[in-house]
Amino acid sequence: MSNIVGITMGDPCGVGPEITVRALAEMSGPDRAATRVYGNLKTLEAARQAVGIELDLAPLVVDLAVEGAPLPWGRLSPVAGDAAFRFIERAVRDAMAGEIGCIVTAPINKEALNLAGHHYDGHTGMLRSLTGSKAAYMLLASERLKVIHVSTHVSLQEAIRRATTERVLATIRAGDAHLKRIGFEKPRIAVAGINPHCGENSLFGTEDDDQIAPAVAAARSEGIDAYGPISADTVFHRAYSGAFDLVVAQYHDQGHIPIKLVAFDTAVNVSVDLPIDRTSVDHGTAFDIAGKGIANHGNMNSAIAYARKLVAGRAQQGR
Repeated sequence: MSNIVGITMGDPCGVGPEITVRALAEMSGPDRAATRVYGNLKTLEAARQAVGIELDLAPLVVDLAVEGAPLPWGRLSPVAGDAAFRFIERAVRDAMAGEIGCIVTAPINKEALNLAGHHYDGHTGMLRSLTGSKAAYMLLASERLKVIHVSTHVSLQEAIRRATTERVLATIRAGDAHLKRIGFEKPRIAVAGINPHCGENSLFGTEDDDQIAPAVAAARSEGIDAYGPISADTVFHRAYSGAFDLVVAQYHDQGHIPIKLVAFDTAVNVSVDLPIDRTSVDHGTAFDIAGKGIANHGNMNSAIAYARKLVAGRAQQGR
């Protein structure tokens, strides 16, 4: 398995090119040699000039054409949306072929992506489609809090429908396997309730008793150290304080809000249960500051560091 980390540049009109260039500039020589960027060289050169860095980018870049590049910063563009898709598509193909060990994705713009005719809810759905996977889970990882989601980019009504016993159990299993892979011998997994106070003995809904609790019981019967459902208004604080290694969140905002509160600039988005490894920054394209050379690249550094950890772990396992 390759030790190369492949960075996809993201939407050419957003901050992805800038944070990619900044991260490359700070790398050691050996780390930079083990990095490949999937993007557009003209756009990356414009980003390099915006941030004021001297760096020879050409040897590092898989240069994919973008009509009119460099495109205007901060503009919603179907051309940019199509380019962002093509960067990812090429990186996935190389990852599936074993040419790179992990993909790190800079932010894409979902509206631009869909304007270009690529109808996905985001990176996770796109990667699931490109790899032919039946399932993929979004895990947000920070130093003191890690969260995996039963569902993500769907309406709240649809999220409640998707919180079936089978899906919750599959999410618990995926989270347990991932934490074991990165060094947790027996992860302590808390499962958040879906209703206030887990339904308060069915006063506020029966989903926690009927759907969530059976999934936790099934996980425990398989030897997974799972607990719940636990009221969402306390479980994240308990996990942050060290009581649990991972929280299973039932829907997007339930998991994203606490992570972004405590680790806005350092949390890493990890796709779990795909045949390839992928990490990502946990922020958007930030069109309002794109091209100004002020975007914070700390999140990108964290995503790259997590990717290198996954690559090293896979090498140790002989995968």
